[in-house]
Amino acid sequence: MTILVTGATGRVGTQVVQQLVQRGAAVRVLVRDPSKAAFPAGVEVVQGDLLDLDAMRAAFEGVNTLFLLNAVAGDEFTQALITLNMARTCGVDRVVYLSVLHSDRFVNVPHFAVKQGAERMIEQMGFSATILRPAYFIDNEHMVKDVIVNHGVYPMPIGGKGIAMIDVRDIAEVAALELIRREQAPGKLPNQIINLVGPDTLTGSAVAAIWTEVLGRPVVYGGDDPTGFEQNLATFMPKWMAYEMRLMAERFVNDGMLPEAGDQARLTTLLGRPLHTYREFASAMAAQ
Repeated sequence: MTILVTGATGRVGTQVVQQLVQRGAAVRVLVRDPSKAAFPAGVEVVQGDLLDLDAMRAAFEGVNTLFLLNAVAGDEFTQALITLNMARTCGVDRVVYLSVLHSDRFVNVPHFAVKQGAERMIEQMGFSATILRPAYFIDNEHMVKDVIVNHGVYPMPIGGKGIAMIDVRDIAEVAALELIRREQAPGKLPNQIINLVGPDTLTGSAVAAIWTEVLGRPVVYGGDDPTGFEQNLATFMPKWMAYEMRLMAERFVNDGMLPEAGDQARLTTLLGRPLHTYREFASAMAAQ
C-alpha cells in the first residue's frame, strides 16, 4: 500500500517524504503545482489540493495511511474536515495528523482551535491515528535571521516562561516512523498523542544569549510586546494572519509552551538519538 502525504512542499512535509523514501515506503504526494515540486525518485505526484474532490479521490486510490498537514489558512478547518471525510469515504482509516502543542488550551488562537477540532473528529470517526503535537518550530527562525545577524536583536516575542522549541528534522522523522508503524500494522492500532518538543526550554533572553555566543557579538531580546511583531508580519502576509500570529505570541508570553514530564525521554527513545538543539541550529544558520 501507499502512504499519502499532504503539505509535501513545506518544511515539514518535504522532510517527511524524504524520511519515508529512505525507509523504503511507497509515497504519493498531493501538490498544487507539480512543476514546482522536487521529490526523490519513485515518489508519485498527484496534482490538486485538499478541496479538489476529484484530485482527492485519485490521491486516495490504493492508500490506507494518510499524513495530514494543513497550512495556516482562512479555510484550514474546512480543508481538514473535508480531507478526513474523503479519507473515510475512500477506505483510509490510518492517519498521522500534525496538530500543535496546547491545541486544547490556546483555544483563542484560530489555528490551534482548528487543530483541536480536527483531533476531535479523528477520535470520533474511529480512525487509527497518531496525533503529533509539535511545539514552536526552531526552523521558524529563518524568517528573522537578518534581524538577528544584521541588527543584533532577537525579535520573536516568546516571553520568559519558556518554549520547548523543536527542530523540523525531529518532527519529520517521528512522523515517518509513526506512518510506517501504522501502515505496516496488521490491524488498527490504538490512538495516541505524542508531544513533539525540543531538548531545551528557552526564553527570549536565553535565545538571545545563544545568538550572542554563536555570533561573537551582542544580541538582545526585543521584548514581550507583540505589537511590532504583528506590524512586521502584516507587511508580507494578510493582516488577519498577522493578528493570529500575535495572538499566538501573547499565549507564548503568558503561558509558555512547556513540555510534560517524560516528553523528551520518549522522543529520544523513539528516535534512538538525541534531539537536535537550538544552539546546533543557530550555529549552522550563522555559518551559512
